[in-house]
Amino acid sequence: MPLFFSKFAQLVPRLRRLSTAAANAAGEDPKLSRIADELLALSPAELDDYAALLRLKLRLSLTSSAAAGGASPAGAGDAAAGAEEAAAAVKTAFDVKIEKYEAAAKIKIIKEVRAVTDLGLKEAKELVEKAPVVVRTGLPKEEAEALAAKLKAAGAAVALE
Repeated sequence: MPLFFSKFAQLVPRLRRLSTAAANAAGEDPKLSRIADELLALSPAELDDYAALLRLKLRLSLTSSAAAGGASPAGAGDAAAGAEEAAAAVKTAFDVKIEKYEAAAKIKIIKEVRAVTDLGLKEAKELVEKAPVVVRTGLPKEEAEALAAKLKAAGAAVALE
């Protein structure tokens, strides 16, 4: 379950209470209340898609309106199609690759590789000596960045792919 939805799922009952209270309050915009109710009715998959699409559209609208002086209604369909393609291309799994390393730091790097993999000393040494080589594949962004930081601190030049 994606992180966004797990946090959002905990807030749904509270948001429902707030949205009904906001709708009853004087001076509230019924359009915003309706939008909030529709968002609360979305499934988890739809919420993730909506969150990704909204992020892409906001980023695109800020850059395209500044560059093109605003979007026309005819161009809005093209922007939506481009946003869907970009959402499909968002990378969720990363590979950590050792590009090169300092000879003096080789032992430290081998120790780090052993710590993050199930390799023995000989296998980890052979892996490091084959640089450039992928150490771990399919990691979430946070884990990949943490591993890259550890390897950089040990003296390796690391790339995320």
